Amino acid sequence: MEIKKNQIYTMKIDDIGEDGEGIGKIDGYTLFVKDALIGDEIEVKVIKTKKSYGYGRLQRIIKPSPYRVEPRCEHAGVCGGCQLQHSDYDEQLRYKENKIRNLLERVGKLKDFKMLPIIGMEEPYYYRNKAQFPVGMSKDGRVIAGFYAKRTHSIIDIKHCCIQAPVNEVIIEVVKNWMQENGVLPYDEGKHEGLVRHILTRVGKRTGEIMVCLVINGTRLPAGDDLVARLLSIEGMTSISFNVNRAKSNIILGDEVVSLYGPGYITDYIGKVKFQISPLSFYQVNPGQTEVLYGKVLEFAGLSKDKVVWDLYCGIGTISLFLAEKAKFVYGVEIVPQAIEDAKVNAGINGIENAAFFVGKAEEVLPRMYAEEGACADVIVVDPPRKGCDEELLDCMVRMAPERIVYVSCNPGTLARDLKVLEEKGYGVKKVQGVDMFGQCTHVETVVLLSR
Repeated sequence: MEIKKNQIYTMKIDDIGEDGEGIGKIDGYTLFVKDALIGDEIEVKVIKTKKSYGYGRLQRIIKPSPYRVEPRCEHAGVCGGCQLQHSDYDEQLRYKENKIRNLLERVGKLKDFKMLPIIGMEEPYYYRNKAQFPVGMSKDGRVIAGFYAKRTHSIIDIKHCCIQAPVNEVIIEVVKNWMQENGVLPYDEGKHEGLVRHILTRVGKRTGEIMVCLVINGTRLPAGDDLVARLLSIEGMTSISFNVNRAKSNIILGDEVVSLYGPGYITDYIGKVKFQISPLSFYQVNPGQTEVLYGKVLEFAGLSKDKVVWDLYCGIGTISLFLAEKAKFVYGVEIVPQAIEDAKVNAGINGIENAAFFVGKAEEVLPRMYAEEGACADVIVVDPPRKGCDEELLDCMVRMAPERIVYVSCNPGTLARDLKVLEEKGYGVKKVQGVDMFGQCTHVETVVLLSR
């Protein structure tokens, strides 16, 4: 049978892809179908065809998968924030564990590694401590804020989000009302006009402290005193500011932050370690599972008071300071200068003296410190961005010959690629641990232990 575009077919979903899309076959021809689950029997409309596979749009569920549940959010399937709300949480965990395993085997060519059962969340809803809401104007002239619809920059005006902190609903309403009543216009991407681009919020899970930062296409905020007064009615409000971003780009934050109220940061804890978090700080969005993740890093690192650790891509020092209590000394490297300043401050407020931090690209700083100063490491912890590590950095890590490498990854695909390189250079993968930080979403964190 020839599969034709715009035709409707029936099929059963028997697998799920890396981005959460259902996968099935029609007479041997593979179709990828968004919002479909393993076990679904569906009607599908073919929207794109290639030689051996194509893409379909779910038209009707003939018989639902046993894993299918009713999404809590009325915007599920439209909003781009969640991809798996229609799936039972246990099945989400199975999918993520299989995703890690399959990529390590297929891309990394790894064999005989120990895959530990994925660690799920106790409550896979209302867990995020950070949100960035784009702001716009509806066709009838109302200020709206929410999230982008999937694969677009059309804003869905969301009143309630099932994975964000509930207080965000109050914050968004306060800001929208303030804009409407003071004639403050939202930013228009197409025209590069208007003022308010995004509303950024952060909430301290342990402290209850709240931050609000408006990202604006300008250098001043009209009626700022009125906004501050309104936001201070919210219990826990600690820091109010605006961020200047006048660039014609999709990058959310600019470099300049102007404080309107408070110290310019909030505080929160991971374990016993206290952190100051500014609008520009990188800080894990799920603090509960972050403690679980870092606990695994600490376990895999196998530290004692005679061990020296290098923490690459250290951000504001979250992993570095978490490890410092058990190590002789920890060195952190991060390309963002403000993050390193934050790391030094965080070391100070926790009385941690056995940690030092360097600004620069990890693939430049580590080779230089190794070549010029004979830097050594018993353990290297690496937590790169989604693109993974440069091969130059992997080469230097191997030359330094640490007893252990602990690789923390938010992208199983680039993780698999880098592990293949490290295995070829003499490091074996001993343990792999998935940690679910993002319930209802396809992302997953992985911690891997390698040793010589």
